[in-house]
Amino acid sequence: MPGTPDLAEFPRTQWLAAARRSLTAAPNEAFGYGDPRGRVELRTVLSDYVSRARGVYAEPERVVTCSGFHHGLHLIARALRARRVRAVAVESYGFDMYRDLLSSVGLRIPPVYVDEHGARTEDLAQLPGVGAVLMTPAHQYPTGVALRADRRAAAVDWARATRGLILEDDYDGEFRYDREPVGALQSLDPDRVVYFGSASKSLAPGLRLAWMVLPEELVPEIVAAKGHVDWSSAPEQLTLAEFIASGAYDRHVRSMRSRYRRRRDQLVAALAQEAPDVRVAGLAAGLQAVVELPRGSESSVVQAAAHRGLAVSGLAEFRYEATGTGWRLPRRDALVVGYAAPSESAWPGALDALCTVLRQGQTTQMSR
Repeated sequence: MPGTPDLAEFPRTQWLAAARRSLTAAPNEAFGYGDPRGRVELRTVLSDYVSRARGVYAEPERVVTCSGFHHGLHLIARALRARRVRAVAVESYGFDMYRDLLSSVGLRIPPVYVDEHGARTEDLAQLPGVGAVLMTPAHQYPTGVALRADRRAAAVDWARATRGLILEDDYDGEFRYDREPVGALQSLDPDRVVYFGSASKSLAPGLRLAWMVLPEELVPEIVAAKGHVDWSSAPEQLTLAEFIASGAYDRHVRSMRSRYRRRRDQLVAALAQEAPDVRVAGLAAGLQAVVELPRGSESSVVQAAAHRGLAVSGLAEFRYEATGTGWRLPRRDALVVGYAAPSESAWPGALDALCTVLRQGQTTQMSR
């Protein structure tokens, strides 16, 4: 599945050691209800980490922890509704669960169309009533492209001109394989960008640990939306703080970056040899790749993969268009392949099965 890390590689021994150290040193009040922004130990460590690793301007007072990106987005959506915002623009490819979340609190969700240079942020000015835009600028999900520099600037210009907000989901910003990753968009204007980070891709989604770096004026509103209580486990927060501070987090990310880069290289090489008519698109980054298919073949290839026990997604699953506008996304047939998820023992067989499916798909297309 795309977007899922290799859970077998969770660093259990190092995490247990960090938990032991952090709980030994924890003050008694750490086991109370706590600051709704999250433990100060974690917020302090995170402010240093995202500044160093992603170029984010982050003071501990601007950091608020949450139980995953979904939880953080829900808090932001509630705050936006309290501000009487009526619409949040979303990228034309992305998770339907996030679109559903925004809709469920009464927000309209007009699309910003995505092409090979990322979201067309120059179109934001033409969307009436939009008070925020949800984006994945470093590595668009799932198409795998980066937001071009002029479009990053256009997004910030729009936010400044309208006093709107950019909701930056930096879901796998640590995993760029061909060069140093582009810094977070938040650095261009910390007062107009909400930065979301998470341990879900770098460690494991089951930890339910994520964080937001907020514009200063938004912090009280998010605390109010959170209900004046911390929803994340204090011991888990203290453990993550110690895990990062000790250097174990950086070492784990470096190890997984090497592993995922190797898998992506193996995927590209195998497809070039076994199914030369398909192409891997997007950046050399992240936990998944987009595999371009011959026109009209996506549905049949997804079905054939399922018959071989492969859980791959078709790109159409992530597609989103506004009705009644007369504008349609160009048709793209592609698979979204999560090369990170299989364990080391399962990966060779999964890759071989995928090559077989794609090779057979090419044969079928040629025979038509």
